[in-house]
Amino acid sequence: MTAEQERLVTENIGLVHACARRYIGRGIEYDDLYQSGCEGLVKAAAGYDSGRSVRFSTYAVPAILGEIRRLFRDGGAVRVCRSLRDLGLKIHRAEAEFRCAEGRDPTVSELAERLGVEPENIAEAIDASRPVLSLTAERDGDEFQEDIPSERFDETLVDVVALREAISTLEENDREIIRMRYFAGKTQSYVAKALGMTQVQVSRRERKIINYMRDQLNK
Repeated sequence: MTAEQERLVTENIGLVHACARRYIGRGIEYDDLYQSGCEGLVKAAAGYDSGRSVRFSTYAVPAILGEIRRLFRDGGAVRVCRSLRDLGLKIHRAEAEFRCAEGRDPTVSELAERLGVEPENIAEAIDASRPVLSLTAERDGDEFQEDIPSERFDETLVDVVALREAISTLEENDREIIRMRYFAGKTQSYVAKALGMTQVQVSRRERKIINYMRDQLNK
């Protein structure tokens, strides 16, 4: 492994944790998920061409997920634990109740507050309830069926990683504006009061931040 490849692996090891966490409670130990993800990250570092216009993280996530999926194919179908299934049902009911009361979809934070559950657990249950793609094939002459996460999951995670990277480049005050507006569902007036700004200042700053992040995501 070259020095550049080692740098890419070291600086992006968080991608492996981000991918592996999505599969917690699905029948395979986290250490095994993490190890397979690391193998995907190393392969991505070896095959990455820095001359491309694609960010390394965007290139690496599918490779990491590919190795994790290979682990499930070798070890059996993905299994969702009962606690996640039960939480998924509660989320579904809470979403329906919220839509009826508020006329819009709830945020993850609002669902977490409504159900008394950590936002991370809400996100994990939502991921676990995504539809899977069933494949039928032959192995050693015997027909078998396996379930793997759909490609939509890969695309969503790539988008999430790119969005997190864009947010991480913002100044602290700008990150707070985005966090309160888009993750906590707060109004511009609320954000203005919390940050000692006027509503007009928040509105103008928010537009600039969104334009900046859009440029970053389109690179």
